[in-house]
Amino acid sequence: MAKMKLKLYVIGGSLIARRAIKNLTELCRREEIAKQCDMEIIDLREHEGLAEREKILATPILIKEFPPPERRIIGDLSNMQKILGTLELGGEGHEK
Repeated sequence: MAKMKLKLYVIGGSLIARRAIKNLTELCRREEIAKQCDMEIIDLREHEGLAEREKILATPILIKEFPPPERRIIGDLSNMQKILGTLELGGEGHEK
């Protein structure tokens, strides 16, 4: 089974970016999730033009690229139940 591919786009080390990185890292370390997903953190300041190509209008933004459908979550990722539901890992809005 292929792993879920998650990309977190941030701009620098702002407080909200640091919170999003911390929250995503904690999520991906959970035993029931760790084997299911690969994550990548991308600082848009280091990748000129990437925000436009990826149609990123706000940061931080978490994008689930695989498996389809693509999902986008903007913010510091502090609402874990909503994130789990949106990513279809259990939680709000998702039935198993």
